[in-house]
Amino acid sequence: MLTFAYPWVLPLILVPLLMMVWRRRKPATISAPALPTAHWLQNLPGVSRHGQPTPAWQQLLLWLIWTLLVLGLARPQYVDELIQQPVTGRDLLLTVDISPSMEEMDMTLNGRSVNRLQAVKDVLDDFILNREGDRLGLVLFGSRPYVQAPLSFDHDTIRTLLNEARLGMAGRATAIGDAIGLGVKRLRNRPQEQRVMVLLTDGANTAGEVEPEKAADIAASAGVRIYTVGIGAERMTQQGILGSRTVNPSRDLDEALLQSIAGKTGGRYFRARNTGELQSIYDTIDQLEPVELDGQHYRPVDDLYVWPVGGALVLFLVLQAAAVSRKRSQEAAHG
Repeated sequence: MLTFAYPWVLPLILVPLLMMVWRRRKPATISAPALPTAHWLQNLPGVSRHGQPTPAWQQLLLWLIWTLLVLGLARPQYVDELIQQPVTGRDLLLTVDISPSMEEMDMTLNGRSVNRLQAVKDVLDDFILNREGDRLGLVLFGSRPYVQAPLSFDHDTIRTLLNEARLGMAGRATAIGDAIGLGVKRLRNRPQEQRVMVLLTDGANTAGEVEPEKAADIAASAGVRIYTVGIGAERMTQQGILGSRTVNPSRDLDEALLQSIAGKTGGRYFRARNTGELQSIYDTIDQLEPVELDGQHYRPVDDLYVWPVGGALVLFLVLQAAAVSRKRSQEAAHG
């Protein structure tokens, strides 16, 4: 739909016509005063020192130039169809441990062994794809947490940033309490029923300034529900000089802490020993009841003023070229 931002400017198009009528009705005995004109002004189209009438085609072009300038001043716009943003969803912050312990190769993906972080990336990628209508964010943590992606509907960018995460980028320890604190800070200004955090780690709290239990209390008071996920296999066979032996690669996982965090905030604790369990965990989280959001509507608007203004400039250059050509013709005739 074509519209104008300042439609009240459009009547100015009639000003030249009104001036023409006024000039025709004025008494013939009144002569216009002689005004001195600079050398540059006398050559402009429509300006004459000898009282010669302006050709009709030049008058028409001058009126067209005026009309186009007024149209540009009125700011024409093309308003597109009404677009409605998602009206259901929630704010869900994914908080992922990227400490070096996530390098443990105790997960299987498509028949091949992969480290824990790669398994998380693969499963989370599908999880993000299914979150249409939700605002997602991404926090990565190790010795310190940082926001990799703020809460946004741009899920493709979040998937890309998650895929670019590398082990050890945030340090070599695990600051669970600080990660929760940063997540709460990002969620506390959102509507209360939408504040959800998914915390995934394979270890225990070994760094940070905020104790995890204290961070969980802060999250609970802020109305943030935390779903904790402990990742890592419980049995793994290792080959050594003296033969094979069975070890527990998740011996450092503090399940009691993760259960406490989830319990205090109204969430749940999940245990992911393999990619299948990890997938089922996210399928369960995927069933969270959506929360109604205030619908937001907007219409894309494209400004079109450049076209009439550009057209006026082109016509003015044509008049200038015609004036210069006429002057040269006159000089040649008198020469």
